[in-house]
Amino acid sequence: MPPSLSTTSFDESRFTVTAPDAFDPRDYQPKPRALEGRVILITGASSGIGRAVALACAAAHANVVLVGRSAKKLDNVHAEISALGAGEASIAQLDLERAVAKDYDQLADALLTRFGRLDGLLHNAAILGTLSTVGDYDVPLFARVMHVNVTAAFALTQVLLPALKQSADARVLFTSSSVGRRGRAYWGAYAVSKFAIEGLSQVLAHELEGTTPISVNTINPGATRTAMRRAAYPSEDLARLATPESITAPYIALLGPVSRGVTGRAFDAQRL
Repeated sequence: MPPSLSTTSFDESRFTVTAPDAFDPRDYQPKPRALEGRVILITGASSGIGRAVALACAAAHANVVLVGRSAKKLDNVHAEISALGAGEASIAQLDLERAVAKDYDQLADALLTRFGRLDGLLHNAAILGTLSTVGDYDVPLFARVMHVNVTAAFALTQVLLPALKQSADARVLFTSSSVGRRGRAYWGAYAVSKFAIEGLSQVLAHELEGTTPISVNTINPGATRTAMRRAAYPSEDLARLATPESITAPYIALLGPVSRGVTGRAFDAQRL
């Protein structure tokens, strides 16, 4: 469904992925209007962590572009944001599994027409697939997970780069996972997709650092009370886990001006 919206050389010595070392988004305490005037696009914004971060961004006075599959769920989040009386929200309905080039182009064109730039891009949408051995993993399902979790994120980032370059201080934040930093048995396509996301983030950060105003990082939300977590651990007591709302501060830090100059790094939203 089409969305709607109401090789260059480089000097490797200039690339620094560790600056500043002391920065830890888990220490950040959101300030009023921390994202005022910033335009933030969030995929998977209709539920879970995406919804919570969208609400937190809006509460910090950002203009939030909500991307997701379900028009009804997006409408609900839009209504919640409107009730806050702070930042505004726009809806871009997009199914990342089925979207084609023209759908991405239409979203990017609509965003540039309305806002003229993009200050933050949070890739939150993902699917789990199944927990299985490599030997038993269904190949079409593997391809589907890789498409939604990696290829779609790549395509959306690519088409939104011109808008990000129009910002004076932009962010791209990819959602990772502990299983995307150290492999774990049975996590199959999901783990592989998150390893790929870590690689994509590093490649993009290296390409953009020093020549554009765009910082690129990853964040691992950790064990959080979400539908995906329930699917992965059906017998787990979700009440013992962090809520999506309780881990939004690091996202605000990594999408806002406080993280200026921090790029090419992998962060955790929780202290593990």
